[in-house]
Amino acid sequence: MTEEQKKKIKELRLEGLGYKAIANILGLSRDAVRGFCKRYELTGNATVVALNMQVKKQKNVVCLHCEKPLKHKAKGRTRKFCSDPCRRKWWVEHQEMRNKNEKAIYKYTCSYCGKEFSVYGNKNRKYCSHSCYIKHRFWEE
Repeated sequence: MTEEQKKKIKELRLEGLGYKAIANILGLSRDAVRGFCKRYELTGNATVVALNMQVKKQKNVVCLHCEKPLKHKAKGRTRKFCSDPCRRKWWVEHQEMRNKNEKAIYKYTCSYCGKEFSVYGNKNRKYCSHSCYIKHRFWEE
């Protein structure tokens, strides 16, 4: 089973389709779809599964990105993601949910190339890129 098929099974299951319907759409056996759904806790009545997954995400029981079950520690903040790569991917896909403060956007002119650039949250930038920094620091005579 490919990653694309796994993704499609999750999508269709959360839309409320049954094992047999998903199997017919993707050209897989019903048992393969059922086995996958069991591993990722997508079993039961399909409409209830769709509602339960949203509730699980809100209560931080499953990872927001890959929907794997989360293991929480006894103390500290509740986890929303199973790993750092999942967290990064989710935030890249959900840029609109970031709370950016307009006061934290700074506009500068690069010390090396003279290009104007803007930066979020860093008051001390001098260069527009790492390559400009390297060229100014090591290549100038």
